[in-house]
Amino acid sequence: MSYCVQNHPALINPYYKKLLTFLKRKDVHPAVERNIMRLLQDVDIPKRYQGEIMNSCFEYISDPQAAIAVKAFSLGVLKNLVKIYPEILPEIKLIIEERWDSETAAFRSRAKRFLKMK
Repeated sequence: MSYCVQNHPALINPYYKKLLTFLKRKDVHPAVERNIMRLLQDVDIPKRYQGEIMNSCFEYISDPQAAIAVKAFSLGVLKNLVKIYPEILPEIKLIIEERWDSETAAFRSRAKRFLKMK
């Protein structure tokens, strides 16, 4: 976690809307997506952005073409959102199980944590 976000998570608050526009774009470099997801897994996402961010995470973990780090960080974000929305856990588990054979060891490592969640 970056030093600023760890000690001052409120610094991201003015930028959620802009970050979400980058997540919706298809012409963004995977490094941008990766860093946004890395950041989002370490902050408390405001309620008004949770749905959009959740949708982006589901899209990333379902997309065979998404970068593995983006998928891994998306699972980290979803892990936090499951605490608020436990009803999404079965859907995450289903996606993990469907993608299991075609994913990398890094994805599987993060995914194992979800498969253990109740």
